[in-house]
Amino acid sequence: MAEIAFRQALREALSEEMRRDERVFLMGEEVAQYNGAYKVSQGMLDEFGPRRVIDTPIAELGFTAIAVGAASNGLRPVVEFMTWNFAVLALDQIMNHASKMLSMSAGQFGCPIVFRGPNGSAGQLGAQHSSAFESWYANIPGLKVVSVSNPYDAKGLLKSAIRDDDPVVFLESELMYGDMGEVPDGEYLIPLGKAAVKREGTDVTIVSFNKMMKVALGTAEELAKEGISAEVIDLRTIRPLDSETIINSVKKTNRLVIVEEQWPFASVSSEISYRVQKDAFDYLDAPIRRICSADTNMHYAPNLVAAYLPDVPRTVNLVKEVMYLKK
Repeated sequence: MAEIAFRQALREALSEEMRRDERVFLMGEEVAQYNGAYKVSQGMLDEFGPRRVIDTPIAELGFTAIAVGAASNGLRPVVEFMTWNFAVLALDQIMNHASKMLSMSAGQFGCPIVFRGPNGSAGQLGAQHSSAFESWYANIPGLKVVSVSNPYDAKGLLKSAIRDDDPVVFLESELMYGDMGEVPDGEYLIPLGKAAVKREGTDVTIVSFNKMMKVALGTAEELAKEGISAEVIDLRTIRPLDSETIINSVKKTNRLVIVEEQWPFASVSSEISYRVQKDAFDYLDAPIRRICSADTNMHYAPNLVAAYLPDVPRTVNLVKEVMYLKK
């Protein structure tokens, strides 16, 4: 099993699927001649040519509409957004066309398409480049939403997303493209809609996804030094949400803390909290707690970036609160 970078895992998934199925193609800003803004598509133009690795204008709404039309006519596009902050311009096509195509056509036209790119904060990029969008897209019927945290999951889930017959929103992170991780040499797929228990524990359940998994796992490491056993779950897929894995864990640990890089109002943690109190209320020994990004815009100053995002020390304190270890 080789250790490769996150961006390489994505590249392998894309290349393998394009070799397997000639209907699959990649399009987006700088994906071809420049080898990708984050070098995910490096070398792919040379292998697949300009008909299947396509540079687009800086016009997210326009090239997303082209991809939706291509998907409705039998092709399987992968659209790379330079950032999901820019994809807000394409929301009309994603929400009003891709997600609704199958139901509006009474099943006559599908829309097998993957929209992918980096999501959330990447440090000092300012308010207009730092939003997280999981809950936005998970609120839209007809879309599947994936948010990945490591190279192994990135490759297996991207391959499954490309083969899926529904439109899939695939959320990555600029801060993870250089992360290294073990990836099998042979082909493998990870099913959409299935969370993963990344660390087993008995005292508290911590749920997270995307790069906030680093905070969740870091918190579990710090808690272990004090004899607290935390079970850590990586959602991987936001919609459909794997409630079963979360609830089974809560039934064991009796406590739940959720970590996400999302504004708190109407967030993924809001939905998880609702489902757990509905289906596992009698198992809870403490109120469900969550740590989200601050309920404000993220600014440029490094001290404000640090204050805005969830971190390990604050999450450790939150866990201690649900365990009644804080005075």
